Amino acid sequence: MAIKCKAKMKDGMVEVKALMKHAMETGLRKDSKTGEPIPAHHITEITCTHNGNELLRCNMGPAISKNPYLSFTVSGPKAGDTIQLSSIDNMGETDSGEAVIK
Repeated sequence: MAIKCKAKMKDGMVEVKALMKHAMETGLRKDSKTGEPIPAHHITEITCTHNGNELLRCNMGPAISKNPYLSFTVSGPKAGDTIQLSSIDNMGETDSGEAVIK
């Protein structure tokens, strides 16, 4: 997994955009060569924080497409502050990314 994110101040609000590199397997597909089911492997939760305060918590499931994109706006943070994003998947793997607000 990998999270690429950007945060930009716009009209007094911070617009956060995040792209997460993840296969997001549902567990319903089969391997085309072996016919065996491909195990479920998907992000289950995304958390966004600023100065230790949680801004957003998003639960996800297997119906989300590969390499999910998330965009949201928040108020409070200022230009130059850092926004942190973290994720966990159904296999316990974690990832994180951060962006300085421009």
